[in-house]
Amino acid sequence: MAAGKGLAFAQEAAGAVPDLAQFPRNETVIVHNPEGVIRNPGWFNLWVNGGGGLSTGLQQLTADTLWYIDPEAGVEGASENAIYNSLAEGPWEYNDDFTEMTVKLRKGIMWSDGVEFTADDVVYTAQKQMDTPGMGWSGAFSTQVAEVTAPDPYTVHFKLKAPNSRFHAVMSVRWNAAWIMPKHVFEKVDDVLTFDNNPPVSLGPYTLHSFDPNGTWYIWEKRADWDKTTLGLVGEPKPKYIIYRNNISTDNRLIEMRNGDLDMIHDLSPEGTFSIVQQDPNVHGWFAGFPYAHPDPTLVMAVFNHQNPLFQDKRVRWALTLMLDARSMSMASYRGAATLSAISVPPTGTHPRDYHKPMQDYLMNYEVDTGTSKVKPYDPTIGKQIADMVRPQFGDAVPSEQEAIDGAFGYGWWKQDLKAAEELLTAAGFTKNGNQWMTPEGQPFQFSVLVPQEGVVNRLGVIIAQTWSQNGVQATAEVATDIWDRTGAGDFAVEMGWAVETWGGHPDLSFFLDSYHSEYVAKPGEIQPARNWMRWTNPKLDEIIEKIRGIDFNDPKGIEYGQEFVKLHLDEMPNIPIMAYNVFSVQSNKYWTGWPNAENNYANPVTNWSNGKTIFTQISPADGAA
Repeated sequence: MAAGKGLAFAQEAAGAVPDLAQFPRNETVIVHNPEGVIRNPGWFNLWVNGGGGLSTGLQQLTADTLWYIDPEAGVEGASENAIYNSLAEGPWEYNDDFTEMTVKLRKGIMWSDGVEFTADDVVYTAQKQMDTPGMGWSGAFSTQVAEVTAPDPYTVHFKLKAPNSRFHAVMSVRWNAAWIMPKHVFEKVDDVLTFDNNPPVSLGPYTLHSFDPNGTWYIWEKRADWDKTTLGLVGEPKPKYIIYRNNISTDNRLIEMRNGDLDMIHDLSPEGTFSIVQQDPNVHGWFAGFPYAHPDPTLVMAVFNHQNPLFQDKRVRWALTLMLDARSMSMASYRGAATLSAISVPPTGTHPRDYHKPMQDYLMNYEVDTGTSKVKPYDPTIGKQIADMVRPQFGDAVPSEQEAIDGAFGYGWWKQDLKAAEELLTAAGFTKNGNQWMTPEGQPFQFSVLVPQEGVVNRLGVIIAQTWSQNGVQATAEVATDIWDRTGAGDFAVEMGWAVETWGGHPDLSFFLDSYHSEYVAKPGEIQPARNWMRWTNPKLDEIIEKIRGIDFNDPKGIEYGQEFVKLHLDEMPNIPIMAYNVFSVQSNKYWTGWPNAENNYANPVTNWSNGKTIFTQISPADGAA
């Protein structure tokens, strides 16, 4: 199917397999794209939402920007502290007060149509977005940039509207970032908001070969001049062809991998993962054994709405925390395959090294004053307890060494302490009527817990609501099809989701912390900027954020300030950190080997992350693959 222009919208087609006869398997990698129906398959304008797909390979294989930060360790020798200098030849350069940023660009990088990439492309990208509301990064540039210029073809200079030591993050890929536009293409377009960019001119190592008009597969072909792209700094991508397939049901993903028609699956259910790794010796997950899943740099939480009077007293928030049972939450949601976190930092990438492990003594000695007694609620043995619970079913696949248990199941969580919870609620003015807790105003303590329609977070929210109900709080799980919209609008009491997303491979916490500043907290009824869904305000929190804003991204003090945040979060418990959003990504060694895993953690294995393009430089055809 030749790439064709047009705005015809796709039908609700199930994920199909393209004709693989023309694509030898020792030259072709087939990737699962987790996107469902792509409404406008022929839309390749990355900078405008036109109904096209982002995880079709377009973002992953054709786009590029100044820096990449991998949620894992990064390829050794090609990255430093998980940071890749991509179109930039080195790190960002700020002036002393962080009001200006200078970038030196690489020479000899070519667009796929033979035009050289230069500073003009970067300036055009920033200026065009500043001038065009409706483009994806218009807000990021227009609110932060006063002026952008190119002193020479390989230098870009930004003057900022205010000091900002994290402005480079706009052009640093974690999942995506502000991709650089081909000036020579878009400057000829009358209206960039309606331009489909089909076929796309590529700045990455692959170009569009063909795509399904129903939008269920996209095929990309390696450029002959792949070494004129920044991926050439990491290594040669081994596949000649990469096929992205989407809209595949969970059950069909298993079938397609067993049939050899998928090499990488973005995610499965826990049960599906347990099944395929046991039945197919070629298939493996992030961990060689249980729990198999990769901890995403997000953290699933019970998010309280602090503008709801019920949750404005931290004693209430801590009481609800101490009513929960980590073991039942892990078993109900992930069938035991959860990676727990008692602190507000995901247990992924380098964070266990920088936060979880060094703070264990602090956590074990941490005390909560209930008003009646002082308790030490932290239990470092929870991970081992869960490992012992699943070992009868999974046997030797479950780790037994403490270090491996910590990495797979988490370093610990809070004890279920109903006595301490009761003392905290009593101190906060709550009373009991039989088994029912009553608010200080004499009303039943009741609220709903927003949960998604299905999946592990749905299961988690249901068991949490049930546990609170069993202990005298009338909590009800409410399935919300519009959970993100309601969360952003503050139309909830408690929501199951994540209010933390981090770089993962880099210790800096600004990816979520900056949006926690009180200056961003919306008034009741107004839309809340991303991540601080709980609308938590605290002067000490603002101080920490401002200290982080005032230092360089790589300053070691960043970890010190990050640990200050963790301690403040423990004292206030503005939401309840529970577990990493573990993604059951699996790969098959049938045709290709060398995938990243917990032992060789050079890249995040999740297939829709743009950082994953480095995987294609590290894998090789399996013996006998043809």
